[in-house]
Formats: sequence, structure tokens, C-alpha cells
Amino acid sequence: MSSKPRIIMPTDEEDAAINRGIAADPDTYEVPAEDFKKMKALGKRGRPRSETRKVLVSVRYDVDVVEAFRTQGEGWQTKMNDALREYAREHDLLPQ
Repeated sequence: MSSKPRIIMPTDEEDAAINRGIAADPDTYEVPAEDFKKMKALGKRGRPRSETRKVLVSVRYDVDVVEAFRTQGEGWQTKMNDALREYAREHDLLPQ
């Protein structure tokens, strides 16, 4: 059985009560269909795509190694990535 909560739809009576509440609220109104069609999408949301592709992996490191990078504050994961890249280049595992 799924642990996700199920969506419980309102009954017709509950739906009518909700709609009456909306209609009675002076701060809300229903947008006419023709106005709705004129609205523009805000565009893509979220973080912009990076120029370099990233891969999600699960790796286990020694506690002292991770703590050493974490003590450097924000951006510690990028610094760890840069250190691995430098090692790979020095050992001819990546192109120069």
C-alpha cells in the first residue's frame, strides 16, 4: 500500500459551498476566458541550466575528508569537484 496521502475530492454540496464562498469574497473574481487566453506564461522557472552537465552519484567518503571540505563553507561541493578534477588531470585521466 502506498504511503502517499490520497486526494479526497469534495462532494457536490461541499463544492457548492466553496463556490459560494468564492463568489461572496469581494477580493476575488473569475477571469473571463478571452482574458485568460491573452495571458502570457512567465517562461521557464527554476535554476538556469548549467553549461556543463552534472551526474548524480552516490559515493561514500571518509568523515574527515568531507568535514575538511564542509569547513570551507558554502560551495564546498564545488571545491571537492574541482579537487577531483585537478587530481584526474594530474594523473592523465582527463584531457588537459
